[in-house]
Amino acid sequence: QVQLVESGGGSVQAGGSLRLSCAASGRTSSTYGMGWFRQAPGKAREFVAAINWSGDNTYYADSVKARFTISRDNVKNTVFLQMDSLKPDDTALYYCAGRLGGGTYVLSTVYSHWGQGTQVTVSS
Repeated sequence: QVQLVESGGGSVQAGGSLRLSCAASGRTSSTYGMGWFRQAPGKAREFVAAINWSGDNTYYADSVKARFTISRDNVKNTVFLQMDSLKPDDTALYYCAGRLGGGTYVLSTVYSHWGQGTQVTVSS
């Protein structure tokens, strides 16, 4: 089993930046594709970004493309989400997710491991 813990959320003004981290513990010797999702109040959870095991393939939702960057450090078992040019619409609870297998996965239903989430609030 793998446990995921997010950190780095907070409150920021529009145009600002935050860097989220997702630390994995437990059975981290296996290869995991990782993703970030978010859920705003009253809305469904949505895909934000995904990265494969080796870190050389990434995929982004159109709404965050060119503003967010996903990366990973497999030595430290940590995945990051650098968020720049934040907008009020980015306000949500951000979740880290992991799926056994080395690919890049977009659908939330294929992820088997989830963190508890970290809140991001962007004010105008």
